[in-house]
Amino acid sequence: MSEPRVVTLPFGGPPLTRAALDGTTPPDWYAPVPSTVSAWQTRVTEVARDASSGDWQSALAPAFAAEGAAAARLERSAAGRGVVVTTGQQPGLFGGPVYTWSKALSALALADAIERATGVPAAPVFWAATYDADFAEASASYVILNGSLTTLQLPLPDRPDRSMRDTPLGDVAPLLRLLEKACGSAVKHDALEAVRSAYEPGQTIGLAYVRLLRAILQPLGIAVLDAGHPAVRRAARPLLARALEQAPGIDEALRAREGELRAHGYEPPVAHVRGLSTVFRYADERRTRIPIAEAHADADAQLEPNVVLRPVVERALMPTVAYLGGPGEVAYFAQSTAIAQHLGVAAPLVLPRWGGTIIEPHVQRLLERHHLDADDLRDPHAAESRLARTQLPDAVRDALARYAAGAQSLNDALRATLAADGAAPLVPDAVLDGVRNNVSYRLQRLERRIVAAAKRREATAMHDIAVARASLYPLGKPQERVLNFIPLLARHGAPLLDLMRARAGEHAASLLEGHASPAKERIAAPR
Repeated sequence: MSEPRVVTLPFGGPPLTRAALDGTTPPDWYAPVPSTVSAWQTRVTEVARDASSGDWQSALAPAFAAEGAAAARLERSAAGRGVVVTTGQQPGLFGGPVYTWSKALSALALADAIERATGVPAAPVFWAATYDADFAEASASYVILNGSLTTLQLPLPDRPDRSMRDTPLGDVAPLLRLLEKACGSAVKHDALEAVRSAYEPGQTIGLAYVRLLRAILQPLGIAVLDAGHPAVRRAARPLLARALEQAPGIDEALRAREGELRAHGYEPPVAHVRGLSTVFRYADERRTRIPIAEAHADADAQLEPNVVLRPVVERALMPTVAYLGGPGEVAYFAQSTAIAQHLGVAAPLVLPRWGGTIIEPHVQRLLERHHLDADDLRDPHAAESRLARTQLPDAVRDALARYAAGAQSLNDALRATLAADGAAPLVPDAVLDGVRNNVSYRLQRLERRIVAAAKRREATAMHDIAVARASLYPLGKPQERVLNFIPLLARHGAPLLDLMRARAGEHAASLLEGHASPAKERIAAPR
């Protein structure tokens, strides 16, 4: 097998997310999800005709800097002709983990599905949150080198409180060399060239991220919005000024929603801090949360939304028919809708993104060699123990089984003899049970010692499992949440994107049919 396998993952998340996708939350917590193609047609038409976002394409053009297929799709959807499907993520080093790209392909797949089903143009948009100041998340990424997980880490900058759009990248040449090594020798060079071009000396973390995303996503038709661009702040300012003016009311609305969530047994996903508005002031390359006591829209102030206000702003800036989010994002939209309802603006609709695991050919061969499924690697020790047991000679396994059966048979025979001789009352059943359990425990200890010896003997097999686990469950987490995508893309090129897009397309089709949660699929080796 020369191509990787791409397997759709079940959509997890906290109980609130599950309830939202099952449709069991109170109706005002989430915007209603269309359940039929006809209902989607109605929603798409209404959103496209909504004039509240105005000439959004012109207003946001500098922040899009769109070219090629991405620019064409934006143009088709502008001026009331169509809608956009959005998703997004804050910056990650060298593009971040796999799920950043899965999100983008989710938006593309749903936009394609909407166009086919309704005939209304739909443009996929990736909201790159370059205003984010989480240096810890933006500065690290993980790759596999020589079968082991390796961390790529930027050094701490002089000012770690800056937005990523303004934080200098520094010298990434050593990390680029490690990334190149992680790609291997037989690579498609386009991906690496895109990284080298984006992560040039003198660049910032946020803008390098945007440049890389655009290089790979724009040819697919996905526009990348630099959400920290001044054009976005200008376009969002009227709504953010309203949010400041109505900060006390928004505060009460969020408190009320928190109370409702707790009354239904859910913890609010985003902790709302009393006394602070949902708006940040951006000055001196620093974001500062504006206290409600100071909530007035300074004419010269640059304003940005917090995490729960952001979906409301995004829906106001563009004719956003749906946002594709991860499990945590789906949960906090219950709080975002409370803000939208208070402001009297359209509530954003959230849908579950697609996510998947990429099983490369060499990993697939390791699984098949040892008769394992990828799911067997979730547990940090189960696969090793199972494999070691399969490595025991048949004679050893048979001897252990005979020993256990013989001990049980002798215990049963003794119990029957005592009962026949009338001596049973002198030796209670509990004593015999204790003897049986003691023998069973010692047999289990003996088996564990034999298995441990087999593990040591089968060092090569254990190495195979370690390599497979590093690829599929690094740090004990699903691959998509940890591994950098670029080495995978460099090794497999455009066909990998095609496979992921096809899987995301299946997911998008299920969303249009009213199934908000993707079907579970076991990550099994083909038999």
